[in-house]
Amino acid sequence: QVQLVESGGGLVQPGGSLRLSCVGSDTIFSTYTMGWHRQFPGKRRELAAFITSGGSTVYADSVKGRFTISRDNAKNTLYLQMNNLKPEDTAVYYCHGRDPVTNIEYWGQGTRVTVSS
Repeated sequence: QVQLVESGGGLVQPGGSLRLSCVGSDTIFSTYTMGWHRQFPGKRRELAAFITSGGSTVYADSVKGRFTISRDNAKNTLYLQMNNLKPEDTAVYYCHGRDPVTNIEYWGQGTRVTVSS
């Protein structure tokens, strides 16, 4: 059973930065497409960014130029560097992984990010 554990959320002022981390338990983490999704209060979960096993990245328009997704396969870790944070980035952020062989999806428990002065 794959487990994903996020960390790094918290309270930050507008214009500030945070880095989220997600550690995966599976030894084949490097083959997974990994992503960060976020869920706003009262809204459905939506994609913020994802990164393929080859390192290609895709970002939602709302985070382009401010967020950077990266991965360290040697550490089974996914990152999301978030800069110039805005109050509208306030959400619970979830790490997501998809096994390319089985297409089974895995989710972390979520980490809350609050952007407020």
